[in-house]
Amino acid sequence: MHVVFVHVHVKPEHREEFLRATLENAQGTIQEPGNLRFDVLQEADDPNRFVLYEVYRDQAGMEAHKQTSHYQRWRDAVGPWMAEPRKGVPYAAMFPTDPAMWSARK
Repeated sequence: MHVVFVHVHVKPEHREEFLRATLENAQGTIQEPGNLRFDVLQEADDPNRFVLYEVYRDQAGMEAHKQTSHYQRWRDAVGPWMAEPRKGVPYAAMFPTDPAMWSARK
């Protein structure tokens, strides 16, 4: 599986539009066959910081995601709204390791 946490720091004046665009992207992403999970988290102590928690069946699923129109719209829209470049941090899934267990959780 391919797991990534994307850390995002948004300019305060763009927070609401960032959130709208990100939720639209998330709705599209969870429909992708290679996606197992996509969570949008807002930091409790700083509402301008977000984490996108993404789980894909494999690297190919992640790459396919980057080719979708909803991702490309999101990427192009949110770039100027960032207070600093977003940072994706990949992780290895220790549990669950069976993609079927992720699917059952949806």
